[in-house]
Amino acid sequence: MKNKIIAPFVALMALLTFSSCDKDLEVEEEDYMENFEMLWKTVDEKYCFFDYKKDSIKNWNTVYYEYKAKVENCRSKMDLFYILGDMLKELKDGHVNLYSSFDIARYDIQGDYLDNYNSKVISSDRYLGRDYKIAGGLKYKILENNIGYIRYSSFSSSFSDANLDYILDYFRNTEGIVIDVRDNGGGYADLVNVLASRFTDRKVHVGYMQYKSGKGHSDLSDPEPIYLEPGDGLHYYGRVAVLTNRNCYSATNDFVQTMMVLPNVITVGDRTGGGAGMPMSSELPNDWYMRMSVAPYLDVNMHYTEFGIDPDVKVDMDEKDELNKIDTIIETACALILNASF
Repeated sequence: MKNKIIAPFVALMALLTFSSCDKDLEVEEEDYMENFEMLWKTVDEKYCFFDYKKDSIKNWNTVYYEYKAKVENCRSKMDLFYILGDMLKELKDGHVNLYSSFDIARYDIQGDYLDNYNSKVISSDRYLGRDYKIAGGLKYKILENNIGYIRYSSFSSSFSDANLDYILDYFRNTEGIVIDVRDNGGGYADLVNVLASRFTDRKVHVGYMQYKSGKGHSDLSDPEPIYLEPGDGLHYYGRVAVLTNRNCYSATNDFVQTMMVLPNVITVGDRTGGGAGMPMSSELPNDWYMRMSVAPYLDVNMHYTEFGIDPDVKVDMDEKDELNKIDTIIETACALILNASF
């Protein structure tokens, strides 16, 4: 079901790549209100987090009158785009965007939080260096402490079952594995289970999914359980540490939520960025597109993870370590593995 929701967005991005700026120039002044009304109504009827966010976002009816006044004073299609984009930002959701040929309106999910990741430190000889291996979208290496290290920077970078077999066979005699998904902004949701399924030997309940059942803000279906099944190919049942930060979003948030249910896994680092609503796209009369969250994903305790997931062990990068090209979060994860602390 997740893939069916996300597939239209992949097609949407391909469409926008080849769309003409001339289309956007066809936005006529008399169409401004029509596009505003349709956008507001579509969100009103289909967005899934209104009730959950009622204490942290503006009332949507209040938003209507505030932004209607702005659209009435709109004088150009550029003005219209950024007014509508600002309206969508009121939802505080990184899965809510407005797409045109000249820009994408988006919400900054990281804010003022620490980065807790430095690519230059990761590329030092202590970690990946220059002699790391690559299998699909995964970079991997055995560190000096005999712990396997996997750097996965985007769930938009695919990998195959054969890729995973090679990696897990290479790590078969290690003390444990560190999976680093910091700064991974998400991507293909189906890859979440493909990767996570290699670390369990049994069917595991990992969360719930809900769907819009009507046009009202509270019209959501009963939660449906989601399960992780053991995958084909080689498996790894040793200790695994998953590294997280605030830029772990969308499919990566899903991956962290899935992995932390497994008994041989610990999460280390900072709270994830969230993004637990599966997106769906919609077209406006002027050929702009928007997407929004329409199906919330809940953890095994039926809690929404839209605003992120706290790690098992909270660790921030130490400035002195960073200057010495030492990653505090990796070192903490390795120590937990070697000391059999989970």
